[in-house]
Amino acid sequence: MIVRAIAGKEQDQFLLVTRQDGNFVYLADGKHRKLTQPKRKNPKHVRATGKILTQEDLQSLTDPALRRLLRAYQESALQGGE
Repeated sequence: MIVRAIAGKEQDQFLLVTRQDGNFVYLADGKHRKLTQPKRKNPKHVRATGKILTQEDLQSLTDPALRRLLRAYQESALQGGE
């Protein structure tokens, strides 16, 4: 799922939730937070966008592809898509 950070250093950035564990979600952006080392964040500090990636999309996703995906999502949100 793609989320928007509403608090912290990543505020207003779009990120991908790679997994959820207990009281935390793990987020990646492909640049500062790679898919192999996602950032742990409180779910209260993110807002869901409604965009969900399929399991097949996630299996073939790389860091550069994630950056392109999030950049395109950011641009569409700025144009009023969200």
